[in-house]
Amino acid sequence: PTLSCAMDFTRYLAAEWKPALGCTEPASIADATALAAAAGSGPVRSVHLVCDPRMYKNCYAVGIPHSEHKTGIQWTVAIGALLPDPAAELECFRDITPAILEQAQQLIESGTVTVGVDAARSDLYVDSRVVREKGVGRAVLEGGHTRVAQLERDGQPCDLPAVLGSEEADASSALAEELATLDFDAAISLARAITPDDRARLRDGCELNLAIARHGLSLFPKSFMDLIGVDQMTRISRLVCAGVYARMSGEDFTVMTLAGSGNKGITVAVPLTLWGQEALVTAEEVEEALALACLITSQTTLRLGTLSAACGCASAAGIGLAVGLVLLQGGGTDAMSLAVNNMVGNVTGMICDGAKMGCGLKTMTSVDAAFRAASLAMAGVGIPATDGIVSRHGQGSLDNLERIAQRGMAAMDAEILNIMQEKLRQ
Repeated sequence: PTLSCAMDFTRYLAAEWKPALGCTEPASIADATALAAAAGSGPVRSVHLVCDPRMYKNCYAVGIPHSEHKTGIQWTVAIGALLPDPAAELECFRDITPAILEQAQQLIESGTVTVGVDAARSDLYVDSRVVREKGVGRAVLEGGHTRVAQLERDGQPCDLPAVLGSEEADASSALAEELATLDFDAAISLARAITPDDRARLRDGCELNLAIARHGLSLFPKSFMDLIGVDQMTRISRLVCAGVYARMSGEDFTVMTLAGSGNKGITVAVPLTLWGQEALVTAEEVEEALALACLITSQTTLRLGTLSAACGCASAAGIGLAVGLVLLQGGGTDAMSLAVNNMVGNVTGMICDGAKMGCGLKTMTSVDAAFRAASLAMAGVGIPATDGIVSRHGQGSLDNLERIAQRGMAAMDAEILNIMQEKLRQ
Protein backbone atom coordinates (compact mmCIF):
# COMPACT_ATOMS: atom_id res chain seq x y z
CA PRO A 1 0.00 0.00 0.00
CA THR A 2 1.07 3.55 -0.62
CA LEU A 3 0.51 6.44 1.74
CA SER A 4 -2.67 8.44 1.44
CA CYS A 5 -2.24 12.17 1.54
CA ALA A 6 -2.93 14.59 4.37
CA MET A 7 -3.36 12.42 7.45
CA ASP A 8 -0.45 10.15 6.70
CA PHE A 9 1.97 12.99 5.99
CA THR A 10 1.06 14.54 9.32
CA ARG A 11 1.86 11.20 10.94
CA TYR A 12 5.05 11.00 8.91
CA LEU A 13 6.21 14.41 10.16
CA ALA A 14 5.50 13.45 13.76
CA ALA A 15 7.80 10.45 13.36
CA GLU A 16 10.54 11.84 11.12
CA TRP A 17 10.70 15.66 11.58
CA LYS A 18 11.69 16.15 15.22
CA PRO A 19 13.60 18.82 17.18
CA ALA A 20 16.89 17.92 18.86
CA LEU A 21 19.62 19.78 20.71
CA GLY A 22 23.06 18.62 19.66
CA CYS A 23 23.95 15.46 17.80
CA THR A 24 21.13 12.91 17.83
CA GLU A 25 23.14 9.88 18.95
CA PRO A 26 24.67 11.40 22.13
CA ALA A 27 21.29 12.91 22.99
CA SER A 28 19.67 9.50 22.54
CA ILE A 29 22.23 7.74 24.75
CA ALA A 30 22.11 10.47 27.41
CA ASP A 31 18.32 10.35 27.54
CA ALA A 32 18.28 6.54 27.80
CA THR A 33 20.79 6.80 30.64
CA ALA A 34 18.65 9.44 32.35
CA LEU A 35 15.68 7.11 32.03
CA ALA A 36 17.65 4.27 33.61
CA ALA A 37 18.83 6.60 36.39
CA ALA A 38 15.23 7.62 37.14
CA ALA A 39 14.49 4.05 38.22
CA GLY A 40 16.67 4.52 41.32
CA SER A 41 17.46 7.24 43.83
CA GLY A 42 20.38 8.62 45.76
CA PRO A 43 23.92 9.28 44.51
CA VAL A 44 25.03 7.62 41.27
CA ARG A 45 27.58 4.89 41.98
CA SER A 46 28.36 3.67 38.47
CA VAL A 47 27.12 3.84 34.88
CA HIS A 48 27.46 1.11 32.26
CA LEU A 49 26.63 1.38 28.56
CA VAL A 50 26.60 -1.17 25.76
CA CYS A 51 25.71 0.08 22.28
CA ASP A 52 25.93 -0.91 18.65
CA PRO A 53 29.10 0.04 16.72
CA ARG A 54 27.50 2.90 14.82
CA MET A 55 26.07 4.60 17.90
CA TYR A 56 29.55 4.37 19.38
CA LYS A 57 31.03 5.79 16.21
CA ASN A 58 28.67 8.76 16.17
CA CYS A 59 29.39 9.61 19.81
CA TYR A 60 33.15 9.22 19.56
CA ALA A 61 34.19 12.82 18.94
CA VAL A 62 31.09 14.98 18.66
CA GLY A 63 30.49 18.04 20.85
CA ILE A 64 27.89 18.13 23.64
CA PRO A 65 25.80 21.33 24.03
CA HIS A 66 25.87 23.18 27.39
CA SER A 67 28.91 21.14 28.48
CA GLU A 68 31.74 23.68 28.20
CA HIS A 69 32.90 21.96 24.98
CA LYS A 70 33.05 18.41 26.31
CA THR A 71 33.11 15.68 23.68
CA GLY A 72 32.84 11.93 23.44
CA ILE A 73 30.83 8.98 24.65
CA GLN A 74 32.11 8.78 28.25
CA TRP A 75 30.99 12.33 28.93
CA THR A 76 27.68 11.58 27.21
CA VAL A 77 26.99 8.62 29.49
CA ALA A 78 28.17 10.30 32.69
CA ILE A 79 26.10 13.42 32.03
CA GLY A 80 23.04 11.34 31.11
CA ALA A 81 23.07 9.56 34.47
CA LEU A 82 22.75 12.94 36.20
CA LEU A 83 20.11 14.62 34.04
CA PRO A 84 16.88 15.39 35.93
CA ASP A 85 14.23 14.90 33.22
CA PRO A 86 14.24 11.84 30.92
CA ALA A 87 11.04 13.13 29.32
CA ALA A 88 13.14 15.79 27.55
CA GLU A 89 14.25 13.10 25.06
CA LEU A 90 16.47 14.54 22.29
CA GLU A 91 16.59 17.98 23.92
CA CYS A 92 17.87 16.61 27.23
CA PHE A 93 21.23 18.42 27.06
CA ARG A 94 19.44 21.69 27.79
CA ASP A 95 19.27 20.57 31.44
CA ILE A 96 23.05 20.39 31.93
CA THR A 97 24.33 22.55 34.81
CA PRO A 98 27.82 23.24 36.19
CA ALA A 99 27.01 20.91 39.10
CA ILE A 100 26.16 18.09 36.70
CA LEU A 101 29.42 18.62 34.81
CA GLU A 102 31.38 18.48 38.06
CA GLN A 103 29.68 15.27 39.16
CA ALA A 104 30.12 13.73 35.70
CA GLN A 105 33.84 14.47 35.81
CA GLN A 106 34.07 12.79 39.21
CA LEU A 107 32.35 9.68 37.83
CA ILE A 108 34.73 9.51 34.86
CA GLU A 109 37.85 10.07 36.97
CA SER A 110 36.76 7.40 39.45
CA GLY A 111 36.60 4.81 36.66
CA THR A 112 32.95 4.01 37.32
CA VAL A 113 31.78 4.83 33.78
CA THR A 114 32.17 1.94 31.35
CA VAL A 115 31.34 1.76 27.66
CA GLY A 116 31.14 -1.43 25.61
CA VAL A 117 30.33 -2.17 21.99
CA ASP A 118 28.20 -5.11 20.87
CA ALA A 119 29.75 -5.81 17.48
CA ALA A 120 26.95 -8.23 16.59
CA ARG A 121 24.38 -5.43 16.56
CA SER A 122 23.70 -4.06 13.07
CA ASP A 123 20.76 -1.81 14.01
CA LEU A 124 20.50 0.99 16.55
CA TYR A 125 20.92 -0.42 20.08
CA VAL A 126 21.52 1.25 23.44
CA ASP A 127 21.61 -0.65 26.74
CA SER A 128 22.21 1.70 29.66
CA ARG A 129 22.47 0.59 33.31
CA VAL A 130 22.79 3.05 36.19
CA VAL A 131 23.65 1.91 39.73
CA ARG A 132 22.49 4.35 42.40
CA GLU A 133 22.62 4.20 46.16
CA LYS A 134 19.04 2.98 46.16
CA GLY A 135 18.23 0.93 43.12
CA VAL A 136 19.63 -0.16 39.76
CA GLY A 137 17.89 1.03 36.61
CA ARG A 138 18.23 -0.24 33.06
CA ALA A 139 16.87 1.21 29.82
CA VAL A 140 17.21 -0.36 26.39
CA LEU A 141 16.59 1.39 23.07
CA GLU A 142 16.23 -0.60 19.88
CA GLY A 143 15.59 0.46 16.30
CA GLY A 144 15.08 4.17 16.97
CA HIS A 145 16.64 7.07 18.87
CA THR A 146 13.75 7.31 21.35
CA ARG A 147 12.22 3.85 20.97
CA VAL A 148 12.35 2.27 24.43
CA ALA A 149 12.22 -1.51 24.14
CA GLN A 150 12.88 -2.40 27.78
CA LEU A 151 12.92 -0.71 31.16
CA GLU A 152 13.89 -2.33 34.47
CA ARG A 153 14.18 -1.44 38.13
CA ASP A 154 16.36 -3.81 40.17
CA GLY A 155 16.11 -6.42 37.42
CA GLN A 156 12.30 -6.32 37.22
CA PRO A 157 10.31 -4.82 34.33
CA CYS A 158 8.75 -1.48 35.13
CA ASP A 159 6.93 1.29 33.36
CA LEU A 160 7.42 5.05 33.26
CA PRO A 161 5.58 7.78 31.29
CA ALA A 162 8.61 8.32 29.07
CA VAL A 163 8.47 4.76 27.70
CA LEU A 164 7.37 4.46 24.10
CA GLY A 165 4.11 2.54 23.97
CA SER A 166 3.61 -0.51 21.79
CA GLU A 167 0.95 1.24 19.71
CA GLU A 168 3.43 3.98 18.77
CA ALA A 169 6.10 1.40 17.96
CA ASP A 170 3.61 -0.47 15.74
CA ALA A 171 2.70 2.79 13.99
CA SER A 172 6.38 3.47 13.34
CA SER A 173 6.81 0.03 11.80
CA ALA A 174 3.75 0.56 9.62
CA LEU A 175 5.10 3.90 8.45
CA ALA A 176 8.39 2.28 7.49
CA GLU A 177 6.55 -0.32 5.41
CA GLU A 178 4.53 2.37 3.64
CA LEU A 179 7.59 4.48 2.89
CA ALA A 180 9.37 1.44 1.46
CA THR A 181 6.69 1.09 -1.23
CA LEU A 182 6.42 4.79 -2.10
CA ASP A 183 7.29 5.59 -5.72
CA PHE A 184 8.01 9.06 -7.14
CA ASP A 185 4.43 9.61 -8.40
CA ALA A 186 2.90 8.75 -5.03
CA ALA A 187 5.49 10.85 -3.17
CA ILE A 188 4.74 13.88 -5.36
CA SER A 189 0.99 13.48 -4.79
CA LEU A 190 1.55 13.25 -1.07
CA ALA A 191 3.83 16.30 -1.03
CA ARG A 192 1.33 18.40 -2.96
CA ALA A 193 -1.52 17.50 -0.61
CA ILE A 194 0.09 18.57 2.66
CA THR A 195 -2.13 20.42 5.12
CA PRO A 196 -1.67 24.00 6.38
CA ASP A 197 -0.46 22.58 9.71
CA ASP A 198 2.07 20.39 7.88
CA ARG A 199 3.33 23.43 6.01
CA ALA A 200 3.70 25.40 9.24
CA ARG A 201 5.65 22.55 10.84
CA LEU A 202 7.97 22.37 7.83
CA ARG A 203 8.52 26.15 7.93
CA ASP A 204 9.28 26.06 11.65
CA GLY A 205 11.93 23.41 11.06
CA CYS A 206 13.49 25.41 8.25
CA GLU A 207 13.77 28.46 10.51
CA LEU A 208 15.56 26.43 13.17
CA ASN A 209 18.02 24.99 10.67
CA LEU A 210 18.66 28.32 8.97
CA ALA A 211 19.38 29.87 12.37
CA ILE A 212 22.17 27.42 13.24
CA ALA A 213 23.57 27.66 9.70
CA ARG A 214 23.83 31.44 9.94
CA HIS A 215 25.33 31.18 13.41
CA GLY A 216 27.85 28.68 12.12
CA LEU A 217 29.34 31.29 9.83
CA SER A 218 30.75 33.04 12.90
CA LEU A 219 32.86 29.95 13.60
CA PHE A 220 34.69 30.18 10.25
CA PRO A 221 37.17 32.73 8.89
CA LYS A 222 35.60 35.47 6.79
CA SER A 223 37.34 34.17 3.69
CA PHE A 224 35.32 30.95 3.87
CA MET A 225 32.09 32.84 3.23
CA ASP A 226 33.33 35.74 1.14
CA LEU A 227 30.33 36.53 -1.05
CA ILE A 228 32.26 38.42 -3.71
CA GLY A 229 32.40 36.40 -6.89
CA VAL A 230 30.84 33.31 -5.33
CA ASP A 231 27.71 31.92 -6.97
CA GLN A 232 24.53 31.24 -5.02
CA MET A 233 24.90 27.46 -5.09
CA THR A 234 28.36 27.70 -3.54
CA ARG A 235 27.13 30.12 -0.87
CA ILE A 236 24.30 27.74 0.02
CA SER A 237 26.58 24.70 0.28
CA ARG A 238 28.98 26.64 2.52
CA LEU A 239 26.08 27.76 4.70
CA VAL A 240 25.01 24.12 5.13
CA CYS A 241 28.59 23.27 6.06
CA ALA A 242 28.57 26.03 8.68
CA GLY A 243 25.33 24.79 10.22
CA VAL A 244 26.52 21.21 10.48
CA TYR A 245 29.90 22.32 11.83
CA ALA A 246 28.13 24.35 14.55
CA ARG A 247 25.92 21.42 15.47
CA MET A 248 28.82 18.98 15.62
CA SER A 249 30.71 21.47 17.78
CA GLY A 250 27.92 21.42 20.37
CA GLU A 251 26.58 24.92 19.80
CA ASP A 252 23.40 25.70 21.72
CA PHE A 253 20.88 25.60 18.87
CA THR A 254 17.91 23.29 18.49
CA VAL A 255 17.67 21.83 14.99
CA MET A 256 14.90 19.99 13.20
CA THR A 257 16.08 16.47 12.52
CA LEU A 258 15.06 14.42 9.50
CA ALA A 259 15.03 10.61 9.55
CA GLY A 260 16.87 10.64 12.87
CA SER A 261 19.58 13.11 11.84
CA GLY A 262 19.91 16.85 12.38
CA ASN A 263 22.59 16.99 9.70
CA LYS A 264 20.11 15.53 7.20
CA GLY A 265 17.57 18.12 8.28
CA ILE A 266 20.03 20.95 7.66
CA THR A 267 21.22 19.45 4.36
CA VAL A 268 17.68 19.33 2.97
CA ALA A 269 15.97 22.36 4.54
CA VAL A 270 18.58 25.09 4.09
CA PRO A 271 19.24 24.68 0.33
CA LEU A 272 15.59 24.26 -0.66
CA THR A 273 14.53 27.31 1.37
CA LEU A 274 17.27 29.57 0.04
CA TRP A 275 17.18 28.26 -3.53
CA GLY A 276 13.43 28.76 -3.55
CA GLN A 277 13.95 32.39 -2.62
CA GLU A 278 16.57 32.73 -5.36
CA ALA A 279 14.32 31.10 -7.97
CA LEU A 280 11.39 33.36 -7.02
CA VAL A 281 8.94 30.47 -6.68
CA THR A 282 6.05 30.54 -4.24
CA ALA A 283 6.37 29.57 -0.60
CA GLU A 284 3.88 26.77 -1.25
CA GLU A 285 6.11 25.30 -3.97
CA VAL A 286 9.12 25.38 -1.63
CA GLU A 287 7.12 23.60 1.08
CA GLU A 288 6.02 20.90 -1.35
CA ALA A 289 9.57 20.42 -2.62
CA LEU A 290 10.76 20.12 0.98
CA ALA A 291 8.01 17.60 1.76
CA LEU A 292 9.09 15.49 -1.23
CA ALA A 293 12.77 15.76 -0.30
CA CYS A 294 11.96 14.64 3.25
CA LEU A 295 10.03 11.60 2.02
CA ILE A 296 12.82 10.49 -0.34
CA THR A 297 15.44 11.08 2.36
CA SER A 298 13.48 8.93 4.82
CA GLN A 299 12.90 6.23 2.24
CA THR A 300 16.59 6.10 1.38
CA THR A 301 17.54 6.09 5.07
CA LEU A 302 15.36 3.02 5.53
CA ARG A 303 17.36 1.30 2.79
CA LEU A 304 20.70 2.24 4.35
CA GLY A 305 19.71 1.72 7.99
CA THR A 306 19.04 4.29 10.71
CA LEU A 307 22.81 4.43 11.16
CA SER A 308 24.92 3.35 8.22
CA ALA A 309 28.38 2.61 6.95
CA ALA A 310 27.64 5.17 4.23
CA CYS A 311 27.39 8.90 4.90
CA GLY A 312 23.67 9.55 5.29
CA CYS A 313 24.00 13.20 4.34
CA ALA A 314 25.38 12.26 0.93
CA SER A 315 23.56 9.00 0.29
CA ALA A 316 20.15 9.90 1.75
CA ALA A 317 19.75 13.65 2.33
CA GLY A 318 21.75 14.51 -0.80
CA ILE A 319 19.48 12.29 -2.88
CA GLY A 320 16.36 13.73 -1.26
CA LEU A 321 17.64 17.24 -1.89
CA ALA A 322 18.34 16.49 -5.57
CA VAL A 323 14.78 15.20 -6.05
CA GLY A 324 13.35 18.24 -4.25
CA LEU A 325 15.38 20.59 -6.45
CA VAL A 326 13.97 18.91 -9.55
CA LEU A 327 10.39 19.44 -8.34
CA LEU A 328 11.21 23.04 -7.44
CA GLN A 329 12.33 23.60 -11.04
CA GLY A 330 9.20 22.05 -12.52
CA GLY A 331 10.64 18.64 -13.32
CA GLY A 332 8.73 15.38 -13.28
CA THR A 333 9.44 11.79 -12.38
CA ASP A 334 11.75 11.13 -15.34
CA ALA A 335 14.01 14.02 -14.31
CA MET A 336 13.88 12.87 -10.69
CA SER A 337 14.99 9.40 -11.73
CA LEU A 338 17.92 10.91 -13.64
CA ALA A 339 18.85 13.05 -10.63
CA VAL A 340 18.89 9.98 -8.37
CA ASN A 341 21.05 8.13 -10.89
CA ASN A 342 23.46 11.06 -11.00
CA MET A 343 23.74 11.06 -7.21
CA VAL A 344 24.12 7.29 -6.85
CA GLY A 345 26.76 7.26 -9.55
CA ASN A 346 28.66 10.09 -7.86
CA VAL A 347 28.58 10.02 -4.06
CA THR A 348 28.04 6.31 -3.29
CA GLY A 349 30.93 5.09 -1.17
CA MET A 350 31.38 8.22 0.94
CA ILE A 351 31.99 6.68 4.35
CA CYS A 352 30.52 7.54 7.72
CA ASP A 353 33.37 7.70 10.23
CA GLY A 354 31.23 9.09 13.01
CA ALA A 355 29.62 12.39 13.88
CA LYS A 356 32.21 15.14 14.15
CA MET A 357 33.20 18.51 12.74
CA GLY A 358 34.31 16.93 9.45
CA CYS A 359 30.66 16.16 8.69
CA GLY A 360 30.35 19.79 7.65
CA LEU A 361 32.72 19.21 4.74
CA LYS A 362 30.83 16.08 3.70
CA THR A 363 27.50 17.91 3.69
CA MET A 364 29.03 20.70 1.60
CA THR A 365 30.12 18.08 -0.92
CA SER A 366 26.69 16.41 -0.96
CA VAL A 367 24.86 19.72 -1.49
CA ASP A 368 27.18 20.63 -4.36
CA ALA A 369 26.58 17.19 -5.87
CA ALA A 370 22.80 17.52 -5.49
CA PHE A 371 22.72 20.84 -7.33
CA ARG A 372 24.80 19.37 -10.16
CA ALA A 373 22.70 16.20 -10.29
CA ALA A 374 19.43 18.14 -10.50
CA SER A 375 20.77 20.62 -13.05
CA LEU A 376 21.96 17.85 -15.37
CA ALA A 377 18.71 15.94 -14.91
CA MET A 378 16.64 18.98 -15.86
CA ALA A 379 18.67 19.11 -19.09
CA GLY A 380 17.91 15.44 -19.72
CA VAL A 381 21.40 14.28 -18.81
CA GLY A 382 21.93 11.30 -16.52
CA ILE A 383 24.52 8.61 -15.94
CA PRO A 384 23.45 5.74 -18.23
CA ALA A 385 22.37 2.35 -16.93
CA THR A 386 25.41 0.76 -18.55
CA ASP A 387 27.69 2.53 -16.07
CA GLY A 388 28.72 0.97 -12.78
CA ILE A 389 26.01 0.54 -10.16
CA VAL A 390 23.48 2.83 -11.85
CA SER A 391 20.20 1.25 -12.97
CA ARG A 392 17.68 2.14 -15.68
CA HIS A 393 15.51 3.92 -13.14
CA GLY A 394 16.24 5.86 -9.97
CA GLN A 395 14.47 3.33 -7.75
CA GLY A 396 16.67 0.58 -9.19
CA SER A 397 19.73 2.67 -8.45
CA LEU A 398 18.54 3.02 -4.86
CA ASP A 399 18.25 -0.77 -4.69
CA ASN A 400 21.89 -1.02 -5.75
CA LEU A 401 22.91 1.68 -3.28
CA GLU A 402 21.26 -0.38 -0.54
CA ARG A 403 23.30 -3.44 -1.52
CA ILE A 404 26.54 -1.44 -1.45
CA ALA A 405 25.84 0.19 1.93
CA GLN A 406 24.34 -2.82 3.71
CA ARG A 407 26.60 -5.58 2.44
CA GLY A 408 29.52 -4.16 0.50
CA MET A 409 30.60 -1.64 3.16
CA ALA A 410 30.12 -3.84 6.25
CA ALA A 411 33.79 -4.79 6.63
CA MET A 412 34.82 -1.18 6.13
CA ASP A 413 32.55 -0.09 9.00
CA ALA A 414 34.22 -2.59 11.33
CA GLU A 415 37.66 -1.31 10.33
CA ILE A 416 36.64 2.28 11.09
CA LEU A 417 35.62 1.19 14.59
CA ASN A 418 38.99 -0.57 15.03
CA ILE A 419 40.83 2.62 14.06
CA MET A 420 38.81 4.68 16.55
CA GLN A 421 39.45 2.27 19.41
CA GLU A 422 43.16 2.14 18.59
CA LYS A 423 43.33 5.93 18.80
CA LEU A 424 41.83 5.81 22.28
CA ARG A 425 44.67 3.51 23.38
CA GLN A 426 47.43 5.71 21.95
